[in-house]
Amino acid sequence: MTDLLTLGETMVSVRTARPMRLGGDAHLSIAGSESNVAIGVARLGHDVTWLSAVGNDEPGRLIQRTLRAENVDPRIRFADDAFTGFIAFDQPSHDITRVSYHRRGSAASTLTPEETTAAVTALTPTLLHVTGITPALSDSARAATLAAVRTASTGSTQVSLDVNYRARLWPRAEAAAALRELLPHVHTVFASDDELDLLTDAADPIADLLETVGTVVVTAGGKGAWSHTKTDSPEVHTVHRPALPVTVVDSIGAGDAFVSGYLSATLDNLTPEARLDRATTSGAFCVTAYGDWESLPTRDDLTLLTHTQGTALR
Repeated sequence: MTDLLTLGETMVSVRTARPMRLGGDAHLSIAGSESNVAIGVARLGHDVTWLSAVGNDEPGRLIQRTLRAENVDPRIRFADDAFTGFIAFDQPSHDITRVSYHRRGSAASTLTPEETTAAVTALTPTLLHVTGITPALSDSARAATLAAVRTASTGSTQVSLDVNYRARLWPRAEAAAALRELLPHVHTVFASDDELDLLTDAADPIADLLETVGTVVVTAGGKGAWSHTKTDSPEVHTVHRPALPVTVVDSIGAGDAFVSGYLSATLDNLTPEARLDRATTSGAFCVTAYGDWESLPTRDDLTLLTHTQGTALR
């Protein structure tokens, strides 16, 4: 068994702190929503497995090595006939990040339902986490995502879905159709306040979603986050937590960090209030430094943000 299984595409990333067309120094790393979550949950002390395909190339081996170094078990198929995806980040202005993808036809887009079903069956994870990015990659990846959540939901595994809409990957109508196909098998949904219409056309999207899923977590940037959970009574248990007051250096990856904190607290069987506390804390750590995952907290780090900014711990 594993605590968390997640699947999707991770790419090699190149990042510059100014417009990339000007050249200069660049930072080489990896980036991918699902692997960001995997690293975050692993740093918080849980057993995590990540499933994907990469090219039989050096970028693919960088991804494998990085995840292993972060105590994530990478279940990887190395593809001879496809490449590892690539993503470039540059910053034309402070905390405005421009993203360029080179991923069409990548190895991860060739994930199959047979692969994802086999992984869920063999690992019987406590949680399966998927995002709306993976089904956008290809018809095969869409079928693989649906097969994974269907298989998980027939057993004791709880499924979480982060909408994570990417307009460059597919139009909203196509995304809505694919995501709604997943919903009957999902326990927890993560969405920003402008993504809820992808999941439902109802005038009251939270109430409508709670007819199907157990918890809806809505993020709203600097306004914080809300969780809405079904109870045995007609009342919905709603919790709000504000965003923590930190200096934002780079907001890329904050949503994944938030999800990793929430899933870790779920694995620890914490209350809805404590789940949001850990989620907002993890998100705050992520935005205080550059990189998708590099500043994600360990369990020992979680109390550090209670100190005043600028504190020196001697």
